Amino acid sequence: MAETSLTSTDVEHEANRLLFRIVHEVAVGHAGADVSQVVAVLRRRLVNVPGLDGQGLRRIAEEISVGRDPSGL
Repeated sequence: MAETSLTSTDVEHEANRLLFRIVHEVAVGHAGADVSQVVAVLRRRLVNVPGLDGQGLRRIAEEISVGRDPSGL
């Protein structure tokens, strides 16, 4: 029986998929909302996501607040 193991690339890929899915869900649910509201939702949903700082969250929130889905999904 072959041993399966997760490589760091696999883990990173899954983390990115999760990030994009959450951003998409927030975009669908909060399109057009105030930027500060979208930032608050993103902060709650994306707790402990590595590499995503406050400035990155704000850029994503600004896109969502004008009705865009920055996830690309």
